[in-house]
Amino acid sequence: MATNRRVSRVAELIKREVSQMLFNGIKDDRVGMGMVSVTDVDVSGDLQHATIFVSIYGTEEAKTETMAGLKSATGYVRSELGSRVRLRRTPEVIFVEDRSIERGTKVLSLLNQLEQKRTLSSMDEGAEEITE
Repeated sequence: MATNRRVSRVAELIKREVSQMLFNGIKDDRVGMGMVSVTDVDVSGDLQHATIFVSIYGTEEAKTETMAGLKSATGYVRSELGSRVRLRRTPEVIFVEDRSIERGTKVLSLLNQLEQKRTLSSMDEGAEEITE
């Protein structure tokens, strides 16, 4: 079992290497349909499994095509990681779509709508007091 510090260092290294692969290593056209970025990597304590969270910007169709391209490129990503990262065993790679950025954007827009409604209602109340 690896220490927490080692697990986090391996996760950051995998994140950096996969980001570079997404930028110029994976030749699958489906991966280029949406703008892809690696948001987080979760590595198991025994360094045998790596879950890579990716954020994809684009339409729903582009997102599904990109995820299909990433799933088909899993073997290539794992072999490249094996050659780039010095580990005894290369971890199994799983790509997962990260929708946290979308959820955060949605929450922010809802908060902005609430703030606009409050300012409009306070302005209406102020106008009523002046007319009375």
